Amino acid sequence: METLKQLYKDWCGEEPTNIEKLPGSGSNRVYYRLYGSAGNVIGVEGTSVDENRTFIYLAQHFGMKNLPVPEVYGVSDDEIHYIQEDLGNVSLFDEISQGRSKGGEYNAAEVALLRRTIACLPSLQITGAEGLDFDRCYPLPAMGRASIQFDLNYFKYDFLKFTGIDFHELKLEMDMHALADDLMADTEDTFLYRDFQARNVMLVNGEPRFIDFQGGRRGPLQYDVASFLWQASAKYPQALREELIDVYLQALQKIHPVDEEKFRHKLNLFVLFRLLQVLGAYGFRGLFERKKHFLESIAPALRNVEALLDAHQFEYPYLVKVLKKVCALDEIKLADGTRIILKQAPTMNHGEMSVSKYDGKGPLKVRVFSFSYKKGIPQDESGNGGGYVFDCRSTHNPGRYDQYKPLTGLDKPVIDFLEQDGEILVFLESIYKLADAHVERYMKRGFTDLMFSFGCTGGRHRSVYSAQHLAEHLHAKYGIEVELEHREQGIKQHLV
Repeated sequence: METLKQLYKDWCGEEPTNIEKLPGSGSNRVYYRLYGSAGNVIGVEGTSVDENRTFIYLAQHFGMKNLPVPEVYGVSDDEIHYIQEDLGNVSLFDEISQGRSKGGEYNAAEVALLRRTIACLPSLQITGAEGLDFDRCYPLPAMGRASIQFDLNYFKYDFLKFTGIDFHELKLEMDMHALADDLMADTEDTFLYRDFQARNVMLVNGEPRFIDFQGGRRGPLQYDVASFLWQASAKYPQALREELIDVYLQALQKIHPVDEEKFRHKLNLFVLFRLLQVLGAYGFRGLFERKKHFLESIAPALRNVEALLDAHQFEYPYLVKVLKKVCALDEIKLADGTRIILKQAPTMNHGEMSVSKYDGKGPLKVRVFSFSYKKGIPQDESGNGGGYVFDCRSTHNPGRYDQYKPLTGLDKPVIDFLEQDGEILVFLESIYKLADAHVERYMKRGFTDLMFSFGCTGGRHRSVYSAQHLAEHLHAKYGIEVELEHREQGIKQHLV
């Protein structure tokens, strides 16, 4: 902290008047906002010196080319701390949240922001690569065949193996090698952002500015386009994707010659690769580690795969055959009997996943609610009375921070915030013990109804997270029917 204060003073000649620690981002970097009469800056404490050096080098290089990235104002001697331009709190992810929450129905203002953002990408990739020393990139100077093969094996071992689908490993491996060869063919000296997504685009007066590009390296143009447009949670309709590809190509043509037909063909290959890559990640973080957000992301990712295979022909027959088998699955049954439901009835309006072990035994039905205290405690409509109401307001509130205000406790940034903070986990640990004892007693006595309600200030973040997790916990542990309602969001889920 003292080092950041000194960097601020070195920058403007006076000490900051206030320092605010910003919510965690899931990386090894800690961010602060330093306030002062000379202006606000972002202070960064990063434990990886090599990663810090890469970000600082790339920011300075891009800045000299007038590309829309934050300016670095000062760096400590040990290169662990630095201060950079404050781009505010409004990200593209925040500004398109309405369309995302409506399952891909983006309004004109949101589409305009997406068009503006993707039109800037070619400048980073082409102009940004001019004179760039790729050997200073971290951890690798270039995307290579070995890294592609690693990601394909990630899909095979961390996702495909969990599905239980029988496959011929040698035939699959041959198709994966062929795909890797095609992806790396005719690669140019262009900059690969690698993490080009809506969360890494800040909006300053409505104009996009780019952050978190320290993982960039030399690589194909199509990778970033595929990453941006086929992100599972965004649910971009295909017509919008085509519109944004056209916008990208128009911007690219102005600074770099491109054969549009070849570009689109290779883009389809990278879309396929990116979908396999993310399924590998969802498999490890979801099917293996049982992280809720990643489990929920599997179904929409598979719908993207299914749509891609329907629209395009790929010269990897065995890989395509295996993928079609995966897309046809109604569920994934894990070794412990847990079932990951991939296809749900239309009433499931948040994600397309539920987890089930219900065997039809026992009459008990548990109802779980999240709610806002401002709008009153949910009424018991069963006529039985009883149950529990838990107040989540003692825990750290994500709603105090602008970037989380439009989100809910079902969104990954809020989940990450709450879990990294840890207060909600301690809170729920005690509730799980109480709820387990009550459920077990009710099941033994043949009771039919039990109600749990979680309230917080707005009924949006902490209560939603808590209700979702208790519902999934009870359903997975006891196989009982659970009706879950996030009242203020109008979201209902039926776990059976």
